[in-house]
Amino acid sequence: MNDIRRTILWVIFGFSLVLLWDKWQMHNGRQATFFPAPASAPAPAAAGSAAAPAAVPGASVPVAAGGQAGVPGQQAPAASAAPAKRERVEVATDVLRLVFDSEGGSLTQAELLQHSDLADKSRNFLLFDESAQRVYLAQTGLIGGDFPTHKTVMSVVPGARALKDGENELTVRFESPDLGGVKLVKTWTAKRGAYDLAVKHEVVNTGTAPVSPKLYLQLVRDGNKPAGESSFYSTFTGPAVFTQDKKYQKVEFKDIEDNKADFQKESDSGYVAMVQHYFASAWLLPEGAKREIFMRKVDANLYSVGMITALDTIAPGASKALDARLFAGPQVETNLEKLAPGLELVKDYGWLTILSKPLYWLLDQLHKLLGNWGWAIVALVLLLKIAFYWLNAKAYASMAKMKAINPKIMEMRERLKDKPQQMQQEMMRIYREEKVNPMGGCFPIMIQIPVFIALYWVLLSSVEMRNAPWIGWVHDLSAPDPFFILPVLMTLSTLLQTALNPAPPDPMQAKMMWIMPLMFSVMFFFFPAGLVLYWLTNNILSIAQQWIINTRMGVPPQFNLPKFK
Repeated sequence: MNDIRRTILWVIFGFSLVLLWDKWQMHNGRQATFFPAPASAPAPAAAGSAAAPAAVPGASVPVAAGGQAGVPGQQAPAASAAPAKRERVEVATDVLRLVFDSEGGSLTQAELLQHSDLADKSRNFLLFDESAQRVYLAQTGLIGGDFPTHKTVMSVVPGARALKDGENELTVRFESPDLGGVKLVKTWTAKRGAYDLAVKHEVVNTGTAPVSPKLYLQLVRDGNKPAGESSFYSTFTGPAVFTQDKKYQKVEFKDIEDNKADFQKESDSGYVAMVQHYFASAWLLPEGAKREIFMRKVDANLYSVGMITALDTIAPGASKALDARLFAGPQVETNLEKLAPGLELVKDYGWLTILSKPLYWLLDQLHKLLGNWGWAIVALVLLLKIAFYWLNAKAYASMAKMKAINPKIMEMRERLKDKPQQMQQEMMRIYREEKVNPMGGCFPIMIQIPVFIALYWVLLSSVEMRNAPWIGWVHDLSAPDPFFILPVLMTLSTLLQTALNPAPPDPMQAKMMWIMPLMFSVMFFFFPAGLVLYWLTNNILSIAQQWIINTRMGVPPQFNLPKFK
């Protein structure tokens, strides 16, 4: 009866670990790792329906295409008497190909020339896009009157459209018509090798009375998961806010829809961002500039996050300029740290950030030394095993003692199998006399678990793994092994490690010790090769250390094969 109870408890314990991991994933804004819900978002609406931000007191909000007003009862801006012709403007640097819409001077497409598409590696990755399949835009405009917004068609000032040899930057300039006594001049500046764009907003008072406009900057995105996302692990997709007071705050699209979004609404620091696996976009304002932060559902499957900042009162004939920056690119942690405080947090490690950041730094240093991310992973795991050598030694020494007395335990269990109470007492006596702690092999390993989970998130989140080769057949550490060689080796190493451990006295527990590794190994056939390489390296080093310690203690390595009769 006790054996059945222990077996049930082991099963409950195993499933509890899975459920706890899933809840931890969901708590950190991700879907469940092992049982993620399928994305079932409707197709995005037309890009033109992206409305301006929610109104601020006394501000007029532009009307979205399709007749959607920002706030009922407030007036839309007057149409320009002589509207400019709407056109698309395409520019290119060494790392970006950008497409702007002269309607609002908005950024409607951003192609990352040094990153391939996840689903089709023959194409470059599109971060921003405006198509029937997806919508992801960066928009700005003015509120507080009948002023130019992202729905105002602007004139395009002629200029260079490609970065030439010897040039370090190019600009795209949009000029709005006079609306409400105000003219908005928007200048985008792209620099060589940079994923952040400078955006200068110059507001000119062309009327006869002072004006006090407010500038809004927003990111509009559909609520769908990025194409090509794995169904075996999940990463966060959605808006995020950073302020110095509350730090990094991410919000699920569902919370915005249900009016449950929890984030700091006002600040004089930080940024707003849209985050997805490996890539992000963010609006940055100068530190000290007061801003209102908003998130809202724009349409059936469109969401926006943005900031509103007040400009000083502008006298007739005067102008006021405000500089902002838009980041749109890969989550390279070392680059993000240089752009703005806290921007590197869009590369989300969850609650293990305090461990993950130094692990990433060490991995980056090893890559600089070795020149290969795959070998850097192997070297990092080796260094961690060295750092935890004495903890592991204690664990394996305890396992070796357990293996040495295992024959005595098995003989006693067979002799007293009909006397469970006496069997328990006799087992405790043997442990006491042999000075063996049955849990001695668990505690040292449990202490290391947070470190290895943190390293898991480092490898899963690092865009540097995309298209990074290791050796031979592994050409992309962020994609599953095409021939499943690494997952097969990892499964075999896991089984070998199980065979080297002392078999539990309870036959049912012994069976579970073999079934659970096999169940979890299945997932690794669909995990990125870099993650599988990390686990495989860890297993091989653990087996080697266990083998050496057992030999030194006079306990010859012995394979405890399962008995499923």
